[in-house]
Amino acid sequence: MTILPPDPDFTALRVNLARLRGTHGWTFDELASRSGLARRTLIDLEHGRTTGTVATWHALAHAFDVPIERLLGALCDDHTPPGSPSA
Repeated sequence: MTILPPDPDFTALRVNLARLRGTHGWTFDELASRSGLARRTLIDLEHGRTTGTVATWHALAHAFDVPIERLLGALCDDHTPPGSPSA
């Protein structure tokens, strides 16, 4: 029997993005300028219409000046992340 990993929490990921953008007081246009990503891409990420690529999240981590784990860690908010002591 194969045990599959839990589903990633994409809702938490987009909420985290929206929270960070709000904390910085940035509009979509400002984040687009700082990240090099298209404004439409950012809107689609926050509204759950796309999940983005690793390159997208890498650009966002640099724009917010946070480790990429801080952004992507939200994917495991509803379960124990792999490699955790309690996993």
